[in-house]
Amino acid sequence: MNTLWEFLSMQDANVRFVTIGSVLLAASSAVVGCFTVLRKRALVGDAVAHAVLPGVCLAFILTGEKNPVVLLVGSFLTGWLSLVVIDLITSKSRIKEDTAIGLVLSVFFGIGVLLLTSIQHSGNENQSGLDKFLFGSAAALVGQDLYTFGAVAVLLLVSVVLLYKEFKLLSFDIAYARTIGLPVRKLELLLTTLTVLAVVVGIQSVGVVLMSAMLITPAAAARFWTDRLGAMIVIAAVMSAVCGAAGAFVSFTAPAMPTGPWIVMLLSMLAIFSFILAPNKGLLARYLSQRRVRRQMMRENILKTLFHLGEPTGEYQHSYSKNQILERRQLPVLKMQSALKTLSRQGLTQKSKQGWALTEAGKKEAQRVVRLHRLWELYLTQYLQVASDHVHEDAESIEHVLTPELEKRLEELLDYPTADPHQTKIPQSS
Repeated sequence: MNTLWEFLSMQDANVRFVTIGSVLLAASSAVVGCFTVLRKRALVGDAVAHAVLPGVCLAFILTGEKNPVVLLVGSFLTGWLSLVVIDLITSKSRIKEDTAIGLVLSVFFGIGVLLLTSIQHSGNENQSGLDKFLFGSAAALVGQDLYTFGAVAVLLLVSVVLLYKEFKLLSFDIAYARTIGLPVRKLELLLTTLTVLAVVVGIQSVGVVLMSAMLITPAAAARFWTDRLGAMIVIAAVMSAVCGAAGAFVSFTAPAMPTGPWIVMLLSMLAIFSFILAPNKGLLARYLSQRRVRRQMMRENILKTLFHLGEPTGEYQHSYSKNQILERRQLPVLKMQSALKTLSRQGLTQKSKQGWALTEAGKKEAQRVVRLHRLWELYLTQYLQVASDHVHEDAESIEHVLTPELEKRLEELLDYPTADPHQTKIPQSS
């Protein structure tokens, strides 16, 4: 507790620099990364992250010093050049974009490593710490770095706020953006520039190897929690900022622990958590939803089977044994028993010594399912010209998801039919 309070008080200027810098870099990268993910250009961020290394090295070779502004300009230029090369390769050859990205990434990164090795053997005393751009060293941030990177981070955030609607349209419907006269090409160039800037300002914190994770992971995690772009951006920025502060805290309490990799690891843990436990879109939520649907289908199939058993005589409240139900329709025995108990609790079936029978409410529900099944079979044969002996399986699936609105529409299209393609009576809606 004392350690946390000491960290929060931030009496050490270097702690303030590292924490504020990590939060700004993480949040700004996450905001831009949302548009990168939505435009399906995640790998481009990885290519740019690796392509900035030769820019850093060339800037140092030309100036002989580690001025953050100079290094920023150099890395920005080579990052931009990598995107130009990717576009040229994809537009002027038969090579696909993913292959072009792989080529550019490896070539630029290889050149960067060669230049970095050359600098290390040059004897220049100012080279110390330049290799930190490979894996990042947020702990090395000083006041001058913070001002430079902070200004870029604010520029990124302000640009996104001012052009939010345009970037949103560019991400979801670029054809419509062209139709209404938006300067699509200029907006794409600007968004690409912001992506490059986001990568450039982050490399000192996490390095070129892990920078793509800073750009993509928060956006990917936030995507599981919402369907609204504005909320996605806020969630991604908050996640990334919290992980940035947490990474700085870990580095402060355990000096042997590097800040950048911890930020990425915490973001990855959040992404895994979101992937599994996010409501509606997480694996657990999807599994539970699918299980509910399967159980509902099982119950409706049992009701439908009981209806079919009573249909020849019209005695729908007659009791039928489990064996009679299974003879009519093959169902998993244990799941059928569980479903019958659920139907009984819902008041749709009732149990007697002879077996199971539909209640009045169960009969109405069974009629609805049978009615949808036969309406859909008739629709397939009349409008899609499907043979009548090929429509049953499709109707078995669709009958469970047709809404009352679609049911009404089907009736209108089919002119309120009374029989299905097999000349079996279609139950009327009650």
